[in-house]
Amino acid sequence: MDKLAVIAIGGNSLIKNKGQVDLKSQLATVKETCRSIAELVQQGWNVAITHGNGPQVGFLIRRAELAVRELPLIPLEFAVADTQGAIGYMIQQSLMNEFRQRGIKRQAVTIVTQVIVDKNDPAFQKPSKPVGSFMTREEAERHIQEDGWTVVEDAGRGWRRVVPSPEPRAIVESAAIRDLITNGYIVICAGGGGIPVIEKDGQLEGIAAVIDKDYASALLATEMKASMLVISTGVSKVAINFGQPDQKELDLLTVAEAEAYLEAGHFPPGNMGPKITAIIRYLKNNGGQGLITSPEAIVAAVAGKAGTRIVP
Repeated sequence: MDKLAVIAIGGNSLIKNKGQVDLKSQLATVKETCRSIAELVQQGWNVAITHGNGPQVGFLIRRAELAVRELPLIPLEFAVADTQGAIGYMIQQSLMNEFRQRGIKRQAVTIVTQVIVDKNDPAFQKPSKPVGSFMTREEAERHIQEDGWTVVEDAGRGWRRVVPSPEPRAIVESAAIRDLITNGYIVICAGGGGIPVIEKDGQLEGIAAVIDKDYASALLATEMKASMLVISTGVSKVAINFGQPDQKELDLLTVAEAEAYLEAGHFPPGNMGPKITAIIRYLKNNGGQGLITSPEAIVAAVAGKAGTRIVP
């Protein structure tokens, strides 16, 4: 689509201070990001917004664990759905308020989004993504027996549940998202990478897994034929030799250069790696351009004055 930007907001970027994780503090941070997004809309961009939810899912599961004597635990895929609604509400309301202040006649909507994964994905054989809080050995053994969890010891700090992180294959609500964008709506979708579902006997079925938000955003940008994929994170630019005396920030990368740096280990799997990989996938499948920057620098980055731009 002409002048369509898919903007991915990190779940951690909604929490500026680890001492302020309450929802009002998260909402205040969302409002700041939405000012930048509203500015892009005012400049004529169509926008689809995705977001992370790692910390928020962790909080929700922890609440359920504390209340387990009175209420059942929340299945992981339901927790993803819950946080899609809550974070979507914050983004949706913040954008609508910005639009009203600026006189922009647009409306934001949130789509509870399912993403199909392959039940034979190798990730299901090697669950690796930690979720929830630390447990004692006794608690871990009980969950293994009663709930079928995969649990591992985490560096002597206790035991923790790990779940698969399969590749996103298709977005179930893709056609609806496309129709909404075509009709002028600002769409918030694929939150937390989407609710993971498998196809079984012709039916969709939720499954306990987490999908990488950046990979799902790349899939969305490809399916929507977006002209730009913007991934916001905690740094204003991508850097090689990060945290070392010879750290170097990068303004522009080609796909070949990004792949070479990735292969050389400059972008770790648990940090910048998935973001770089996601943009590479999008560019190879769609063209366009990718941007990585901080939430407050989004407008400047789109204008070519900030961030790291990645091109084919």
